Amino acid sequence: MAQAAISKVRAEKPRRTGEAWRAFWRTGDWWHHLLLVILLFFMFVPILMMLIISFKTVSQFDVDPFLPTFPLHPENYARAFNIVWRYIFNSFIVSGVSVIGMVVLATITAWAFARYPFPGRDILYYLILALLMIPGELTLVPSFLLVKALGLLNTRWVLILPYIAGGQVFAIFVLRSFFEGMPEELFEAARIDGASELMTFVRIAMPLASSIVGVVTIMHITSTWNDLVWPMITVNVKRLMTLTIGLYAFRNEMYTQWGSLMAGYTIASIPMIILFAFTSKLFVEGLASGALKM
Repeated sequence: MAQAAISKVRAEKPRRTGEAWRAFWRTGDWWHHLLLVILLFFMFVPILMMLIISFKTVSQFDVDPFLPTFPLHPENYARAFNIVWRYIFNSFIVSGVSVIGMVVLATITAWAFARYPFPGRDILYYLILALLMIPGELTLVPSFLLVKALGLLNTRWVLILPYIAGGQVFAIFVLRSFFEGMPEELFEAARIDGASELMTFVRIAMPLASSIVGVVTIMHITSTWNDLVWPMITVNVKRLMTLTIGLYAFRNEMYTQWGSLMAGYTIASIPMIILFAFTSKLFVEGLASGALKM
């Protein structure tokens, strides 16, 4: 009897699958999926090209740059890692220190704007918010002259401090909106129980805002890790170069070592892939909880 039931289920499964496919085609939704597949293909083509080129020598690249050629040369990765590991280390330091400073200052500032009324609060907040409308290219020269006057050129602080300052505006905007939406009853109950203002911020507000802070953190790390222009004009010392400008070591006046360069790009993308793999859930939760609502 059990065998007959199993045979009946197996017989119905292909029929149900066929009916589902026919319903899918009849609804006309297939072209949406086809469009998504095409877009996904074009998104991954550059990554595929990068992987293919990373196994080539210069002569193989000159003959056939975009199709696989044999023999493959995995030694490009060893050569690339020996060069880029110090730049990866520098990028870790710069992004890590700057994101800590940015999150600490932005959360405190956003908390003050959201929960403490003081004269001129709204005017000051909108002045800070107006900085979002100013393109970074307009402040590039003044910022360079400022760090030069402060004697910060060719130091790690010339990257860390501007990154902390530059990440404040968006983070304050996002965090303040979230802190304002928190019910005041939570904090009143904590104050009645004897909690100080610092304790309510650390033990109530920050745990509730963990997903929002995660979104801000991920976005800041991504932007600082991939930044090219500011490190290029402020750091000329090789031992302090970050990954984006350190990869230029594979280029010279005569030719570019395309295989090693693409291997370096592949290695450079691994930390960001790991970051996304471990924080994608937190990032989605932050977006879903209203982190980017206007």
